[in-house]
Amino acid sequence: MINSSFTSLDWLIFLAYFGVLAFSSYWFSRQKINTSREYFTASNSMPLLAVAISILATTQSAATFLGVPEFSYTHNFTLIGFYFSSLLAVIFVAKFFVPKFYAINAITVYELLESRYGESAKKQAGIMFLIGRIMASGARLYIAALAISMILFLDILLLHMIISIFILLLGALAYTYFGGVKSIILSDVIQALTYVSAGFLVLFYLYTSLGDVAIIEILNQENKLTIIDTSLDGKFSIIGLLSGWLLLNIAAFGLDQDMTQRVLTCKNKEEASRSLILSILFTIPIVLLFLSIGALLFVHYQSTDILQSFKGEKITVFMYYILNEMPEGIRGFVTIGAIAAALSSTNSVLGALSSVAIEDLYRPYKLKKDTNTSEAHFIKASRNAVLLFSLLLFAMALLSYFWQRYSDLSLIGFALGVMAFAYTGLLGVFFSAIFTSRGTVQLVPYSLVGGFLTVLILQPYTFGFSIGFAWQITIGTAVSFAIMQVNTK
Repeated sequence: MINSSFTSLDWLIFLAYFGVLAFSSYWFSRQKINTSREYFTASNSMPLLAVAISILATTQSAATFLGVPEFSYTHNFTLIGFYFSSLLAVIFVAKFFVPKFYAINAITVYELLESRYGESAKKQAGIMFLIGRIMASGARLYIAALAISMILFLDILLLHMIISIFILLLGALAYTYFGGVKSIILSDVIQALTYVSAGFLVLFYLYTSLGDVAIIEILNQENKLTIIDTSLDGKFSIIGLLSGWLLLNIAAFGLDQDMTQRVLTCKNKEEASRSLILSILFTIPIVLLFLSIGALLFVHYQSTDILQSFKGEKITVFMYYILNEMPEGIRGFVTIGAIAAALSSTNSVLGALSSVAIEDLYRPYKLKKDTNTSEAHFIKASRNAVLLFSLLLFAMALLSYFWQRYSDLSLIGFALGVMAFAYTGLLGVFFSAIFTSRGTVQLVPYSLVGGFLTVLILQPYTFGFSIGFAWQITIGTAVSFAIMQVNTK
């Protein structure tokens, strides 16, 4: 039986949170912005700690907020291996990628390809990013809106879903539209503190509600405390963490503008590199926090067989607990925690999409037509791009809503994997650009598409292949890189 909807206390917490959002968005956006570089990189003025927290917040989403407890509830703690793989990846990115970006004073990471292969390579990589990121982030927005609609309205009717999507996009626009990346980074600090505080509150409530139950003994008996996957074919096996997952993390932290835009706001390459590493060192204990919530939920229910569905949608055990057993007040605070996690990923993607569209695609086109185009024009274009991409994300989220109901193909599963498909091509091209003297601008589109198609072919829904995701990434990257090595420049 689902509990009643929000109480007065829950709504008070909810409205207070949005009051903080409204005031902070105004406060962070007061400074006048004079150039698009300032809009997208804050003129390389952001402090290391704020950037590190922003990167941390960007890696989280409502799906992460709800999904990490689900993993430890169903399995164990081996998911933490993914984040140790992330630590190796950011050390690699800090050593080999970040210095290259700062050497060319980049606004987007794809400018590195322009300096190596030419302007069309930058454009092709930028387009690959835009397509993949709109699909992936639109689907992620849909998942976040599902959670918000379930909690706020106790249903997932179309109207309530539209309201939930609108709430998330409005919160993201409040920071992104006026203040650019500086406002985004500062707001991410608020969002990170909010959802981490929500996590600690839930952990404390769950722990105290269990009373004298022998928590560690129960978890040990069920092998729930395993941290290292020593198997050869496990999802987070050591082999996978040092191959495909490592490549995935290198791409996410070094080649995806959604993440690296924050890195490019630091004062210099040294602070940028440290911010990356520090972000993962912050992330690991936070992930352990949410894994612990999942473990306590297993102790609470003493089973993984509870009915985890709502209005026909499969939901995580954390969402089940929120809907059925979360007391008033805590329920409201957890709701804003989920919203904070969603906002931190949504506002960042709006800034990233706009930066690539304007700096990599529109600016070169406009300056060829009119070399005297003012910076005021590009600032206005940047803000218009933010509005455009918010509409596209809204449309993708709605498409995901209808697709889930009228199609057997999981659009969400595919869309969330699109960036991983795109990553293989980007990895092949960037590895060639940084570590070899081979490749040509003519080979770049073939390499990008080759990596994407390789991963697509290896999916079970195409030709029935049954191969782990880590191996898909590894093989796709190898194919893309091989294409770039066909001849020398």
